[in-house]
Amino acid sequence: MKQTRLVKILMGGVICSAALGIALAQETTTTTTTADPVTGTTTTQQTTTSAAGRIVTYTPDSDYLTFRTAPDVAPARYYYTRDTAVVDPQGRVVSLSAIRPDMPATIYYTRVGDRVMVRRVVLSQPPRVYRHEETTTTTTTER
Repeated sequence: MKQTRLVKILMGGVICSAALGIALAQETTTTTTTADPVTGTTTTQQTTTSAAGRIVTYTPDSDYLTFRTAPDVAPARYYYTRDTAVVDPQGRVVSLSAIRPDMPATIYYTRVGDRVMVRRVVLSQPPRVYRHEETTTTTTTER
């Protein structure tokens, strides 16, 4: 009995340390810009980085959300497109409407000019499913 308890404690520690390592990891993808003088083609540099924090605001009819990486840091605008993927903690794709204010998340983004473009949003909590049902009753009286 003591051995199974010890194994459970050790497994819990391993899982926590793995989760911490994943949470603190930073993904970087770099493509360099080069020009070929013979063909005239160029390759553009693109870097993808990640930031963990909280979504401050999200408005479905806009093209950006505001995101804060630390409580003492001002929120910044992160722009998204139709190609932006939003996934839950298990990696399942969810819609942008699953995003709620004050939701913890990790955002993978690239800088395009002066804009920060979101490529992927990984929610730290499963999205809550809200079901809205509306019923209408019509009463007709004859005269």
